[in-house]
Amino acid sequence: MALHKSDIVKKILGDRSLTPALKVASSFAPSNIALVKYWGKRNQAINLPLTSSLSISLGDKGTNTSITLSSMPHDEIILNNKSVNATTEFAKRLVNFLDCFRPQATYYKIETTSNIPIAAGLASSASGFAAIVKALDCFYAWNLSDTELSILSRMGSGSACRSIWNGFVEWQTGEREDGMDSHGVAIDTQWPGLCIGLLIFTEAEKSIGSSEAMQRTVDTSTLFKSWPTQVHTDLSAMKLALKHHDFELLGQTAEHNALSMHATMLSSWPPILYSNSDSFAAMQKVWQLRQSGIPVYFTEDAGPNLKLLFEKPQLSAIQAAFPKIQVVELFN
Repeated sequence: MALHKSDIVKKILGDRSLTPALKVASSFAPSNIALVKYWGKRNQAINLPLTSSLSISLGDKGTNTSITLSSMPHDEIILNNKSVNATTEFAKRLVNFLDCFRPQATYYKIETTSNIPIAAGLASSASGFAAIVKALDCFYAWNLSDTELSILSRMGSGSACRSIWNGFVEWQTGEREDGMDSHGVAIDTQWPGLCIGLLIFTEAEKSIGSSEAMQRTVDTSTLFKSWPTQVHTDLSAMKLALKHHDFELLGQTAEHNALSMHATMLSSWPPILYSNSDSFAAMQKVWQLRQSGIPVYFTEDAGPNLKLLFEKPQLSAIQAAFPKIQVVELFN
């Protein structure tokens, strides 16, 4: 029998109360950037991945969410101080997720503030759904473990399972059909001086959503069959880079993994291309900087905006090359 998100929620919550413990609860979750990407699902209904992945959180870049009971006979959703129409895909997705948790005839007022662009390839949904799950946990005083929060977040957006923690996180693909072993695991590695630079070329919503693009890639890409093998190799290399603080290995692995993921999209039909002219120009500039002796690498998710990876001694050179870059120092 096919499992649904509500089945997993019931399995985790058990007999925990659905009576609010607070009038309002708030929580923050950071966005995360995958250094070894998640691309492809083995179960779409409950967001089980075909491979494991590994990410780094973006510190204070992410989502703040508060939740309380609505006085209206429907959910109220407020994003960045603006009411969201119930007919939008954003609202439908969120309401569908909340349906898994709500007692009968209960409606929520969700107020969300994000300091990263929405649906532009910066993992806004990851931080968004992680923040909602953490806020629900506080609202009902469930006292769930981080692993349980990660599994529930995964149901809203796969990458959200990695936004429960700060720092490096591996999302383990798991083997169980119910997905109870598919969740994030924090990696105990600090890397003072490691920086991520956000190159935001556009805040416009992308033309094709990640879930649709992912499934089209799985269904039609002639290159996708080699993707799981590449991820396995890249995960081993990335863990080695983290263990030895080998920046060159980290950067090479992340950049190659990102380009390989986008290659699978380009070989899909119809082809998927998230990069724009600004993306390609920035890639060329990164390669030129490396040729000049400045160690910097990039990664790109399902959107045109790039993230640069470099260490703090290169900060002034990177800022000179990219004056509008937003720099996140990850381990201050």
